[in-house]
Amino acid sequence: MTFATQSPLERAATYPLLDALIERRSRRFGRGMHLNGGPLAYQSALPPQPLQVEEEAALAFAACGITGYGLADLPYQDGAVLESGGGNILIHFVGRPVASGDAAHAVVLFVLNDEGAWMLKRPQDYPRQALPELIQAGRNHQLVELYERHRVRISDRRPDVPRTLPYVPPFNKWSANRPGTTYFLPVNDVTALYINILLSAFSEDFGYFVVDDRHRFQPAGLARFAGSKGGHLSDDPEQGRVATITSLETWLYEFAAIEQGGMLQNLGLMAQALGLGGFSHFAAHPFAWFQALDFRMEEIPFSRTIGAGWLRTGLLRMLHDDLPVPTGVGLERNGQALLKPYCPPYYRTMAEAVRAFVEYKYGAGRGTLRDGGATSAWQDGASVQQGIPGYSDRAIEATIAYCDYVYSRYGRFPAYSGPFRTVLAYQAHHLDHTFYDRFYKPGVYA
Repeated sequence: MTFATQSPLERAATYPLLDALIERRSRRFGRGMHLNGGPLAYQSALPPQPLQVEEEAALAFAACGITGYGLADLPYQDGAVLESGGGNILIHFVGRPVASGDAAHAVVLFVLNDEGAWMLKRPQDYPRQALPELIQAGRNHQLVELYERHRVRISDRRPDVPRTLPYVPPFNKWSANRPGTTYFLPVNDVTALYINILLSAFSEDFGYFVVDDRHRFQPAGLARFAGSKGGHLSDDPEQGRVATITSLETWLYEFAAIEQGGMLQNLGLMAQALGLGGFSHFAAHPFAWFQALDFRMEEIPFSRTIGAGWLRTGLLRMLHDDLPVPTGVGLERNGQALLKPYCPPYYRTMAEAVRAFVEYKYGAGRGTLRDGGATSAWQDGASVQQGIPGYSDRAIEATIAYCDYVYSRYGRFPAYSGPFRTVLAYQAHHLDHTFYDRFYKPGVYA
């Protein structure tokens, strides 16, 4: 059997990994496309050819399939070494093909094609008792069945952002999200990861202190927890445990972006194995994609997003510069919240959101760290879970104080973006080989 006669799933299962690593390239020119200017200007004479469902299923699995249990081989208590525990930073014990900070699975993948748009479910979007069956289906290479089960339709048409700056760079207008292509858009959902990081950062193991660098470096709601006031957080800069909101949220965004980058790399490797064209590209905008995907939106005054005081706010309003900032806050369809971040409007307060997240991890008999360990890799999951400590009251209260400060001052959580972010996207398509035959040396694009 040759590559040309293999089915997409046979190609995915047999293509050598080393070859995929060597041959993976961005190949942008698909059937039906028109590269409009310059020395490579070319008009495809072929009609667009949508991907087969088997091809989409293989790509989706490479990016975000449910593949098995994480080993979670971490110290959950200090033992005889001070400040050497903290393994309870993990949120889940199930894995996907890409690494995820704290096993949060913070990235949600959307799939767009000529027939509409879908959200692909994450492990936490399923009842935990369904996970063993999903894992086994992946190991059996039942990728189409999994794809149909994972995806939730959110649109009957191909969503798109305005094809102009600042939404689409000039060099991507001709190729990105075009007819016949399949467009994979990762969305970072960062509130659970943020709260999880804070609960560890404000624990006795870490003892971090955070100040607001946009408000004269004042404590970010944490003054009463400062070590200089008898609290448990180290506010002495010489100890190296003082952070700013900006640095903390930068770490958060980078953490989530690493997971997204893994998805994009896997999409590129799978596209190579399937013989498809494709490329990663810029898809960052504060709100355009969330509007296109019909997220639940809120308009927050610009003055609030920068934490302006009353004088600056008044000046902005007088000059008519206090413009509304559209912010995606959730995704709903048919009365159901598909994406429900840990912040208002889905929780009345940030205190309620933090406590809901703690309950998600530690609720007796149902929390991810208190469900008996049946969906884990351990031989005796229940026994291991019993040895995983919960958060101290001080860590929870400090987290609530910080989160309430951020939301109250900046009108959203996180302060710099709200719950969701886009960064890059990946597009897969069938190539028009005549373009490459005309302009490229033999063998360089195979």
